[in-house]
Amino acid sequence: MSNPLVLCLGEVLYDCLADQAGRSLDAVESWTPYPGGAPANVACALVKLGTSSGFIGCVGQDEAGNSLVELLQKIGVDTTGIQRHPKAPTRQVYVLRSLAGDRSFAGFGLSDTTEFADAFLQADQLRVELFERAEFLVLGTLELAYPETREAITRAIQLAEQYHLKILVDVNWRPMFWPDQFAATAQILELIQHVDFVKLSLEEAEWLFGTTNAKAIADRFDSLEGVLITDGDKGCAFCFSHENEGRLPAFPVKAEDTTGSGDGFVAGIIHQICLKGIQALSDPQAARRMVAYASAVGAMIAMKPGAIAAQPTADQVEEFLRSH
Repeated sequence: MSNPLVLCLGEVLYDCLADQAGRSLDAVESWTPYPGGAPANVACALVKLGTSSGFIGCVGQDEAGNSLVELLQKIGVDTTGIQRHPKAPTRQVYVLRSLAGDRSFAGFGLSDTTEFADAFLQADQLRVELFERAEFLVLGTLELAYPETREAITRAIQLAEQYHLKILVDVNWRPMFWPDQFAATAQILELIQHVDFVKLSLEEAEWLFGTTNAKAIADRFDSLEGVLITDGDKGCAFCFSHENEGRLPAFPVKAEDTTGSGDGFVAGIIHQICLKGIQALSDPQAARRMVAYASAVGAMIAMKPGAIAAQPTADQVEEFLRSH
């Protein structure tokens, strides 16, 4: 075991990306599978930046599951927290691309969203020793939609609190993952009450809170140490410690595929926190530099196809920042 500093819990899957941009689902002629899944993307991006990570999730005992686990291991992600389901398949998601590089999710093929292995992560099989040594837990919200994995998330939060891990949740709202979309809001808001940092898109902030003001959202939760709101090519807003707030413009890049850019942003800010310490967020200038670093990671990922394949190293991010 590599004693990972950051644990990322959730889904690892294949994003089947439309080869023909700007077409509807029926008009796409071919698809290229790219490894993805937000928590897995974050885990891989962290390792490439130089922060050790471990992935916790469930995949099928199939070729897709085998290849994803092998990829994580090759990159250097700790995979001891991965569970294997004997019958349920590893998830695949079909992703359409606009001519501008933006993506939209188009479903799971012939399978129902509840039938994939990541819906069956078992709480009683979580490896406690991973939490004993880690400092950060990263969660999404997609897996709240499935009862068994929802129990595993609850157990992971209990372990994180027991061993004093900071928790970040990326809302990452994807309606098609939810058999009951009406249940989503209450469950996501309940989860946010137990975390230290929350990352939202502008649309998610408006949907959940009726505001896109990071400080206004932070002030609703005593426990929140940071709120980050991303808005694609329009930049991002942040608020740390309920008082240190600001906005940053996006880096002007030509986007080819925005899949995984938000995950790269999450990895970038966590990497910076692990490197410089939580206390650095209370310094306005230091916080802006840390958020700028996260924005650079996200921008660089948007410049190439594939969420994991496009992730930069720390040296590449530093060079990008120097040139921009």
